[in-house]
Amino acid sequence: MWPDNRIARDAHYLYWYDRHGRLTEKTDLIPEGVIRTDDERTHRYHYDSQHRLVHYTRTQYEEPLVESRYLYDPLGRRVAKRVWRRERDLTGWMSLSRKPQVTWYGWDGDRLTTIQNDRTRIQTIYQPGSFTPLIRVETATGELAKTQRRSLADALQQSGGEDGGSVVFPPVLVQMLDRLESEILADRVSEESRRWLASCGLTVAQMQSQMDPVYTPARKIHLYHCDHRGLPLALISKEGATEWCAEYDEWGNLLNEENPHQLQQLIRLPGQQYDEESGLYYNRHRYYDPLQGRYITQDPIGLKGGWNLYTYPLSPVNGMDPLGLYEFKSKNIDDIGIFALAMCNGESINENKEYGGLICKKQGEYFPMNPISSNDNDSVDLRNIKCPEGSERVGDYHTHGFYSDDKGNKVTKENDVYDSLNFSSKDLTNSYMNGMGKKECSSYLGTPNNTYLKYNPKAKGNGVTIIRQGSN
Repeated sequence: MWPDNRIARDAHYLYWYDRHGRLTEKTDLIPEGVIRTDDERTHRYHYDSQHRLVHYTRTQYEEPLVESRYLYDPLGRRVAKRVWRRERDLTGWMSLSRKPQVTWYGWDGDRLTTIQNDRTRIQTIYQPGSFTPLIRVETATGELAKTQRRSLADALQQSGGEDGGSVVFPPVLVQMLDRLESEILADRVSEESRRWLASCGLTVAQMQSQMDPVYTPARKIHLYHCDHRGLPLALISKEGATEWCAEYDEWGNLLNEENPHQLQQLIRLPGQQYDEESGLYYNRHRYYDPLQGRYITQDPIGLKGGWNLYTYPLSPVNGMDPLGLYEFKSKNIDDIGIFALAMCNGESINENKEYGGLICKKQGEYFPMNPISSNDNDSVDLRNIKCPEGSERVGDYHTHGFYSDDKGNKVTKENDVYDSLNFSSKDLTNSYMNGMGKKECSSYLGTPNNTYLKYNPKAKGNGVTIIRQGSN
């Protein structure tokens, strides 16, 4: 049933919405005459004035099973959640726990990089400019506590009195000691610091002996193995062993999982995090229901995200929506070129390293593949990259990093030796060769001043146009 383009009923649930089109209640659908002791569960969803989910409950026979509350920062990113679960108290009575399990989240732009609770902290490193995870680092909270240490200035102040008591250093001295400590830890003590210590009758070794030891916490490090969309399929240990693996359907529903080491792997489709308490996937601006393959609220950007305000990409095998706003596909190849460069040009400029990837086409729609990076000063090599099965390569994109000298060092625009604001002759030749025998093939370039260029070898003239103007 689809009143107002909303699912009101399916094979398993009944759904209710408020006047803003937000899902407010979901209950088990029980066929007439059927008795099920584990059903009759009701899920309720509550939102703030900005249509963000802030409160979720699940009850059965009006008895609470789970309750959760969510907190967001001024940018709308979820930064914390509290979850209460049903448990048995000392009297044997079943009720929600008095103390919630609290989880905190840390972000790098729109990418979730840190999840921490009272047991562990999980950090994720992504492919530059994309939502595809590369490395997972898990640290027990108890190990984190061991890393707490006094600064050199604090250690000296606490024992610097004549009677062994504490003293208070002037701010200038604290600043000098902090700088010295950072230099010692980096094993790069400057001549200025050495001269200062010598004038005080001290040596670097003496100061180092006053420093609290640095504790390196034990960590579990895994590499992600993902599909072409960035959906994790396996976690590989440093020794090369597969310690977690899973299978999903097209819409991100978990079908099978092998997890002998009890690893908490919550990343789903690009930009999504699984919430065990609700079964929903947090997708930056909205929550995604994998059972429906749709969002539970309307698109915050309205019809700019498509004619269906609840839809996830209609072909989730190729499309993706890591922000919960719109599908990264378009019938206009320039839109995809601009989007692909926007994913990686900023990091390319900061790191002075080239990034690039392919633009593919399937059934009249274009989509980008995730960017890969070059090694040091090399150009990005796309020769061994292929579009997903069933799609064709119709273009590529790459960046030029920052202005550089002949050794790859950052320089001013005037001293740039590579003409980084324009396609190189090699760029143009490769694009021309890739386009031979094809109806369409365009190349897109991100430059150090954030101008985006397009080269179409089949266009009249030199084929180069500006599709986005950056700074001078």
